[in-house]
Amino acid sequence: MSRELSGNDILKHIRCRKGDVAPYVITPGDPARVKRIAEKMDSAEFIAENREYTVYTGSYQGAPVTVCSHGIGGPAASIAFEELIKLGAKVFIRVGSAGGRQKDIPIGTPAVITAAVRGEGTSRAYLPLEFPAAADLDVTNALIKALKDRGEPFRAGIGYCRDAYYEQDQNYNRLLTEAGVVAAEQEAAILFIVGSKRGVKTGAIVSTDSNIWLEEQPSTEEKDRLYLLGEARVIQAALDAAAILYRQRCHEF
Repeated sequence: MSRELSGNDILKHIRCRKGDVAPYVITPGDPARVKRIAEKMDSAEFIAENREYTVYTGSYQGAPVTVCSHGIGGPAASIAFEELIKLGAKVFIRVGSAGGRQKDIPIGTPAVITAAVRGEGTSRAYLPLEFPAAADLDVTNALIKALKDRGEPFRAGIGYCRDAYYEQDQNYNRLLTEAGVVAAEQEAAILFIVGSKRGVKTGAIVSTDSNIWLEEQPSTEEKDRLYLLGEARVIQAALDAAAILYRQRCHEF
């Protein structure tokens, strides 16, 4: 059993201590995206930076919000989630990028991930593979409301999480697409599983940065341009959702 943290204890990886982390946490993979999120908040103070973890804490529409990057993949992400929870995080919203997995999903489309296929390995250390990786309903509904309130087109559905970014099993990809999977990324499954194991609320929203099923593939530059347009939408939706959840007092569950 681990000892209780004192006010002076700095956690090893995110380099934060008690009082640095708000109950509502937005978690992008990219440290640069942390700064883009912080710029849209009403206030944001730089807290720490170490390895792939950059942390700001402030507020948005009255909601106390921390933004912390988690890097790429389950192992790095799980470290961030665990340490944030130790410091009082109660509600998580992942803001990320993903590959679209339906032919009618243009690049730059916001997608709310409601559950995830556990094709990665880290979540298996927490719960058996039969246990579903599912987002919290309150967080998911808040994200959908935030998008609808601003009139944003979006998709919602199951995501596919995997570890090997450059390895593709096209038969498996087709199977998942036929089953309705909307996007592929690398961290939603571990977030949902850690949330279930540790008793915190989790959700995820991504902007599609590619789509393996498009008949004509845009250039890398065009993909980046379209993705960033979508990223701005999902950042706004995540912040709006945090404010909605704060008004609902979701941190008091």
